[in-house]
Parts: sequence; structure tokens; C-alpha cells
Amino acid sequence: MPSPSAEHTTTAPATIPEPRTRMPLAVYILGLSVFALGTSEFMLSGLLPPIAEDMNVSIPRAGLLISAFAIGMVVGAPLLAVATLRLPRKTTLVTLITVFGLGQIAGALAPNYAVLFASRVVSALACAGFWAVGAAVAIAMVPVGSRAKAMAVMIGGLSIANVLGVPAGAFLGEHLGWRSAFWAVGAASAIALIGVVTRIPHLPLPETKPRLKRELAIYRDRQVLLAVTITALAAGGVFCAFSYLAPLLTDVSGLDESWVSAVLGLFGIGALVGTTIGGRVADAHLFGVLLSGIAASTVFLIALALLAPSPIATILLTFLLGVSAFYTAPALNARMFNVAGAAPTLAGATTTAAFNLGNTGGPWLGGTVIDADLGYASTAWAGAAMTALGLATAAVALKLHKSTSRVVTSGTPQKKEQPAEAPC
Repeated sequence: MPSPSAEHTTTAPATIPEPRTRMPLAVYILGLSVFALGTSEFMLSGLLPPIAEDMNVSIPRAGLLISAFAIGMVVGAPLLAVATLRLPRKTTLVTLITVFGLGQIAGALAPNYAVLFASRVVSALACAGFWAVGAAVAIAMVPVGSRAKAMAVMIGGLSIANVLGVPAGAFLGEHLGWRSAFWAVGAASAIALIGVVTRIPHLPLPETKPRLKRELAIYRDRQVLLAVTITALAAGGVFCAFSYLAPLLTDVSGLDESWVSAVLGLFGIGALVGTTIGGRVADAHLFGVLLSGIAASTVFLIALALLAPSPIATILLTFLLGVSAFYTAPALNARMFNVAGAAPTLAGATTTAAFNLGNTGGPWLGGTVIDADLGYASTAWAGAAMTALGLATAAVALKLHKSTSRVVTSGTPQKKEQPAEAPC
């Protein structure tokens, strides 16, 4: 989601700190809209067994519905960001949330696996576009020093989706059938549509029309590519295990199916705690949040792999994974906007695509190790390998960031200055 990155920062004169500003109401409306999007994206974690039974497919194949949504997000975020680059932002948001809601209805009515799969892809395309445009709108309405806080509000919608939406979906799936969860998200989408129509302002288009060539130039920046890699690995590692949490809880930890919705809700509570903490500290300690959050996820995943037979340990670690994953999320979003500031719309789209590269690869890898008869607990080992690699990549990005900053500071400034990122 037009200024050079912090890697090109020179020694700047002291500046007067920006006064604390109240977050615009529109940002909170975007966060509420994300609640509906996030519920749809993550609720299948608690619905895989009934969907697999109803559609007569294996659980790993049902898990591909999660990957289908993620693939749609990966493709849809940059595609729709480019396609809507010169369109009014409010009109774009209204259109996308409408298409998303219709996709939920199609999923609820799906007569077979193929139609359900297609409905997930269509919904994901609309979700991706909404995320990309919505993030750019949120960032545009706040000062540079409040970017992580604004993104934390939007990500808070995901946290609330995990606290309320995902467990509610699992509850509905258990008592009224999995299709009822899709109908419920369709209703939530209609409420979100009303909020967008009535509360999101008409933002004027920039005087200088966005140029696609200039926006695409961000992909030549090493730090942008590193940010994509870090985000994909950090998200993918957690959701490699989270996507198969329901069967892990019942088949490995020995919990009754009635516990699934409650444990998913506990993950969501952890996500809300993590988002709140990460949003408060990430603007000042961006790399510190990245490194500590991804390291914590790695430790928790290893512990989950080792302690999965213990129901108490599994429940506690599920909560802690929610904290660590969403504690890192505001920093991952803010980092992309910092290194790709010259292309605000594509920055948001790229972040969305990066998260969902992980949400595609994670469930796929989890399904692969399950199909290899390594057991549901093996998804946590596979996830830990992904987050460990993400941690190493974050360390490389920090080293490059420090090295570039020292070189530019000691040389002749070539680009316009902007506030530097705090390394830790």
C-alpha cells in the first residue's frame, strides 16, 4: 500500500514528533469488514471433517479448499490492485464486498466439491482485492508513524474473526451443518456492505494518475522480495499446523469434537492479544517485533509437535500460536509499506499475496506430510521448519537494512528523506 524506503535514509535533522491523532472511523469500518473476510478464510479449519464426509473426499483434499482460497488471494491481490488502480476506491470496495458475499452464497449452495472449490476461488479474488484496496485506504488516512496501528485495526478484524467467527462457524457446522456457516458469513458480508456504503468516504483520486510501470518497479528492490519471503514463511508455518488443528485435537490430543470450536476461539483470543501488542510496539521496534514473533512461533510449533498427545499442552500452545502469529502481523504489513512506499496500492496487494502464499503453501505442506502417513502432529514440525527459515530471512533483511543505512548515511544522499525504521 511515494517515498523511498528507509534503506535510503540519510541522517535527518531533528523533527517535531507528530501529535497523537485519533484513528479515522473509516479504518474501524474496514476492520469490521475484514471480520467477514477473515471468518470465511479461516473457518474451514473447524469444518474440514463434515465437509470431507459430505463431499466424499479425504481430509487432506478438503484441506485444499483452504489452499484454494489462499491461491485466489495470491492471484487476486495484485491482479485486482492493478485493474482498479485508477478507479474510485469506495466504488471498488463496494463492488468487491458484494462479489465476496455472493461467493459465500454459492458455497452454501454448492452441490459438489468442484463447485465449492470454484466458489472459494471467486470469494478469495474479491477478498484479496478488498484487502489490497482497503489497506491502501487505511494507510492513506493516517500519518507515517501510525501505519502499524492502522494495520493493527484491520488485522484486528481477523483476530475477532478467530475469536468469534471461526468458533461460531465450527459450532454451526456441528449443529446445523457446514453450509449454515457459509450462510452466516454471507449475512455478515451484507452488514459489512452497509458499513462501507454509509461510512467509507469518497476519496479523491490523486492529481497524478498512478502509473503501472512505476508501481511494478518495486519488485526490483531486494528488500521488497525479502519482505514477501518473510511474510509467506511466517504465515505459512503457523497455518501449516492451524489448518489441520481440528483433526489434531480429536485424533491426537483425544479431545471430543465439541472442544474444537472452543480451542479455535482460544486461538482467536491469542490473535487479538497479539495484534494489540504488536500494533502498539511495531512502529517503534519493527525488526524487534519481527524477529521475536517469528522465533516464538517456531518454538511453539516445535513444542506442539512434541506435546500434541497432551490436551492441556495443545490447548495452551494453540493460544500462544495465536499470540505470536498476530503479534508479528502488523510489523509484516508495515514493513512492506516502508520498503514499497512508491507503490502504495501494490504494496498492500503484495502483502496480501505474500500472506496467502504462506496460507497456500502451509496447508499444502501439511496435507503432504499427512498423506505420507507421518500423522497430524507432523504438520507442526513442517510448520516449524517454515518459520525457522522465515526467521533466518528476517535476520538477512535486518543485516542488509543496517548495512545500507550506514553506507547511505556516510555518503551523499541521493533520494528524498523519510523517517527511518527502528531496527529493534
